[in-house]
Amino acid sequence: MEALEKTIRVEYAHRVYFTRGVFARSNVILSNLCREGQDKRSSKVFVIVDESVADAIPGLVDQIKGFFESHRPRIDLVCAPVLIEGGERVKNSYFHVSEVHSRLDRFHIDRHAYVIAIGGGALLDMVGLAAATAHRGVRHIRIPTTTLSQDDSGVGVKNGINAFGKKNFIGTFAPPHAVINDFEFLDSLPERDKRAGYSEAVKVALVRDAAFFERLEADADSLRAFDPTAMERLVRRSAALHVEHIATSGDPFEFGSARPLDFGHWAAHKLEQISDYRIRHGEAVAIGVALDTVYSGLVGLLDSKSVARVLDLLQKLGLETYAGELHYRDSEGDQMVLRGLEEFREHLGGELTVTLLEGIGRGVEVHSMNLPKVVDAIDLLRDGEQRGEQRILLAR
Repeated sequence: MEALEKTIRVEYAHRVYFTRGVFARSNVILSNLCREGQDKRSSKVFVIVDESVADAIPGLVDQIKGFFESHRPRIDLVCAPVLIEGGERVKNSYFHVSEVHSRLDRFHIDRHAYVIAIGGGALLDMVGLAAATAHRGVRHIRIPTTTLSQDDSGVGVKNGINAFGKKNFIGTFAPPHAVINDFEFLDSLPERDKRAGYSEAVKVALVRDAAFFERLEADADSLRAFDPTAMERLVRRSAALHVEHIATSGDPFEFGSARPLDFGHWAAHKLEQISDYRIRHGEAVAIGVALDTVYSGLVGLLDSKSVARVLDLLQKLGLETYAGELHYRDSEGDQMVLRGLEEFREHLGGELTVTLLEGIGRGVEVHSMNLPKVVDAIDLLRDGEQRGEQRILLAR
């Protein structure tokens, strides 16, 4: 037998910018990005905007058009910004991906042109998939507009849509050309969407950075009141921890079986689906984090004081730690959320690998879950939604 083998190394520059007023004519971040690698040639730009963001900021579309008009002819906005629905519905079929592909073809967007997506995490996931698969990859700039997408999903390298009742079944790993976190977009968010992104910051603090967890505890009242300074601090540190993991973990495209930054997500993804996405991703993550924290306590990995601190912080931030869907059963009487463990394993293949807690800021990987103990943890969340009751029950 004869074989050839060569190691192929590809380097990516993963850039995340923090600013205010990205479409102000004096702000050079976006215009500089759109001119990278271009000499005398005009840069083509195609822009997609989340409908809900355009509704919340009535002058946004005109501001975008005015920004690019001020940079003509060096940057060519090939058509008016295209509005597409946001939220999880945009990920529940391939229709919108095909719609984007059709427009990229119509306006001759090539591998040196730019596709800019402005919106929440779901829209960014869908547009990112379209950009990664058109011409095998066109330059994609993300401008996340929610707390959740700015501190977690929007600064990652994943793109995807849902299929076969499973979260992100169809997708790619494709680092964006750049990410621009414009804090002004957070000002226009409904309170529910401002709050939902906090859960991912709590999650990454729990598995990576005890000092950040303590900072969140100190800022809890300010965050609950949506103080802009506290929110910006949360977004910056959470985004930095996520990017650091992507760049330094040794497995940015998840070839292995471990996903430490998906702490709490095996239940969260299933909860979203069971609730028909009534429970939004950040809300589901808060519940999943609470569940795996309580489970970590029940199996002796995490002390009861730390369990109480986690639950207390989630509740102080205004996040729910229990949903009735955790107890939903199918026609055969099986607890539906428990299927999330096998779907979580199947998504990567290999053996089940779940991140739990052995301390604040210290995640630990396990390869099996005691299902009766998981059910006990769910029951504790149901029976003790008040923090004091949970502390007493866990101490027994």
